[in-house]
Amino acid sequence: MAKRGNGEGTIGRWRDGWRAAITLERGGRLWLYGKKRGEVADKLDAAVRARAAGALVGSPRQTVGVFLERWLESTRPTVRPSTWIRYAQLVRVHMLPSLSKIQLGSLTAQHLEDLYAERIAAGAAPRSVHHVHAVLRRALNVAGRWGLIVRNPTADISPPRVPGREMRTLSEEQLRALLTAAAGERLEALFVLAVTTGMRQGELLGLRWRALDLDARSLNVTTTLQRATKGYAFGEPKTKSSRRRIELSRQAVAALRRHHVAQAAERLAAGTAWENLDLVFANEAGRALSPSELTNVYHRRVLKRAGLERIRFHDLRHTAATILLGRGVHPKIVSEMLGHTSIAITLDLYSHVIPTMQQDAAAAFDLVIGAQA
Repeated sequence: MAKRGNGEGTIGRWRDGWRAAITLERGGRLWLYGKKRGEVADKLDAAVRARAAGALVGSPRQTVGVFLERWLESTRPTVRPSTWIRYAQLVRVHMLPSLSKIQLGSLTAQHLEDLYAERIAAGAAPRSVHHVHAVLRRALNVAGRWGLIVRNPTADISPPRVPGREMRTLSEEQLRALLTAAAGERLEALFVLAVTTGMRQGELLGLRWRALDLDARSLNVTTTLQRATKGYAFGEPKTKSSRRRIELSRQAVAALRRHHVAQAAERLAAGTAWENLDLVFANEAGRALSPSELTNVYHRRVLKRAGLERIRFHDLRHTAATILLGRGVHPKIVSEMLGHTSIAITLDLYSHVIPTMQQDAAAAFDLVIGAQA
């Protein structure tokens, strides 16, 4: 075998392909195989990184529990804090109780089928089990790159079917009732923005005044409030398309101007207790509002005052999209406004609006050509 740099392992010809080896921290060697040299070299580089991250500390015959815990630590720097917290929750609540003592190399599709059935029987939602499958697939793909398993068993099974999540939207009449009920509320402007821009909850709670240009009637989405290991933290939007400019309605601008004046009075009353984070929607001390506070204190109160059934705050985003599409706004514009990565996502989510748009298109031709029947 040809020597590489010190501690970087060795790689060389083996039978009808290539083989690499790396020494583990507590003794033993990990062997990696492949048909092509580049394939084995990639596996070896991944194993070197895994060893540096503490994921390869001894014999490769480690248990699923040891691997998943070490995978969690190695993946922490690569994902958003809120994503990592969700990974850790799925691993420790749904995976480790049943899989932790199984040898990683012995893990089979049957083990996973049994796990999914067990979680469903225990009352876990199919969507949660679907997420378990997705995280396991990601983790075991890494195990494959590190040379710890030959085949990812998640490739041999399908996760439980997830029933479509019911989308509940407000009609135009109900939307007007909601805004009437929100009038005079401390967070009136937030509700106006939610239903006129379709912004996500985290985007609204992370919005800063410097991202607004009220004279130009626009705002830039550049920050979002995210779950962190301890509480919440501010971060960048998840995708490039989520970073976007949104044009504001006159009603939204007027509500934001009133809100700015009211917030200035709160800041004066708080004095030195005010924490200046430049947040548009903050609590009475200037600090970030938590999503639960927004939902439990403000959102439910406004819905009750409006005489509306309880819906998720996220359904206000759906309401904005369906009303815009129903009013004939081009789906591409709606997609950009919502920050979707493609127009296909928009059309798929709001396909129930499309038949009405098609009827309008047919009627347009009748006007141009002249109805014959």
